[in-house]
Amino acid sequence: MYFYKNPSWIDKRLLNVTRIEDLPESIFYEINKNLGAIHSEDPLVSIVIPVYNEEVNIVRTIYSLSRNKTTFGAEIIVVNNNSTDRTAEVLKRMNVTSLLQTKVGCGPARQMGQQHAKGKYILMADGDCFYPPQWIQKMTEALQQPNTPCVYGRYSFLGTADKPRWQLFLYESFRDRIGDLRHIKRPCINALGMSMGYVKDLGLKVGFVDRKIRGEDGRMCFQLQQFGKIRQVKDRSVRVWTLPRTLDKEGGLLYSFMARAAIELSRVTHYFYPQKRHDVNKTGNYTPSSLKYFKRFTELHKTSDPVETTVEKK
Repeated sequence: MYFYKNPSWIDKRLLNVTRIEDLPESIFYEINKNLGAIHSEDPLVSIVIPVYNEEVNIVRTIYSLSRNKTTFGAEIIVVNNNSTDRTAEVLKRMNVTSLLQTKVGCGPARQMGQQHAKGKYILMADGDCFYPPQWIQKMTEALQQPNTPCVYGRYSFLGTADKPRWQLFLYESFRDRIGDLRHIKRPCINALGMSMGYVKDLGLKVGFVDRKIRGEDGRMCFQLQQFGKIRQVKDRSVRVWTLPRTLDKEGGLLYSFMARAAIELSRVTHYFYPQKRHDVNKTGNYTPSSLKYFKRFTELHKTSDPVETTVEKK
């Protein structure tokens, strides 16, 4: 059903809002009322969300999380990573735990979040996503399986006027098949902070990378592999949704597809053996020569950031 339209559980009132002023006060009332049903002072699971300049998007994210149906007590921790917009102001209007991390980077932000978390398990989320009603329940259930230090889920893009769902579905199908191959020996490449969970004590033991670099999620997953089996949650009802902002930054759907293909072809042989243990704090992001030539040829991507990280991450 999702191959041609957006999921029905996403509140359409939130999709086209671009300013805080356009959000009705009733949205905040609903959020806080719904949070009361899932919040616990002694939670089993803590949901940690780093944010940077997401004053509107974080409302969408918390709204979707507040509508989750779960039997597990939960808490939501939002770590404001030096936002310069009105993110801090918006967070005060919602009944969530709000922290300020002045050190720039998702790694330091997530590290602060897990240090303040009360739950046995931590679910990682992003501040620009929509979370389905069963996400907390099923991700936590997956974490409760024996010998499971870490789990991760999948994601889809919401269809827009210029990017219809069927086109995004084809792109996602290719990406998901590659993900199945990578999961066999290198699941950490698939792990995304937008939908990932782990055992808190193990996360505290290894820690997040303490600098600004994309891939802090995969690095955490890689370190957790030493403690057991990384599980992929394929259940479509747990799939997280987000707007195709990353595709726009990469130059469009076609460019993103070709860039991903260049990356996967360059390292396809890697997926048949596990990666050796190494210090994740000292490694950079993988950008093959073929992708560099592709970028130069197309002249579609003119940012100085490594494309691999955005292609891999959303």
